[in-house]
Amino acid sequence: MNNLYVTGIQHLGIPSNNMKETLEFYKKLGFQVMYQTINADERVAFLQLENLIVETYENGQATLQAGAVDHIALDSSNIEKSYQEVQKLGFAIVGDIEFLPFWENGVRFFKIQGPNGEIVEFCQRL
Repeated sequence: MNNLYVTGIQHLGIPSNNMKETLEFYKKLGFQVMYQTINADERVAFLQLENLIVETYENGQATLQAGAVDHIALDSSNIEKSYQEVQKLGFAIVGDIEFLPFWENGVRFFKIQGPNGEIVEFCQRL
């Protein structure tokens, strides 16, 4: 198998229609809010419980039904190399490598689409 420079799961992305309610729910489950910000007018929060991180973002597009997880993000140790390997494998890439000013030094990421319409994000914390 090709090395995609993946070191583990980075986070699960779950859209929210009500950030306050979402944060309260996950806090009751034992998650701690590790990081919050605003991105393109959307509130974004990363919550952590042990080695599981949930990214939630208030965009008003949550389906409110089963299948509501928007994406799974994989940790990448080298986002450029991951991108090159994914290209070689012929996966459906959804856009180029992007940057967001999340966490201390930002993140770089790109997305591919899986066979069921799911989004798999490759993410490198800088």
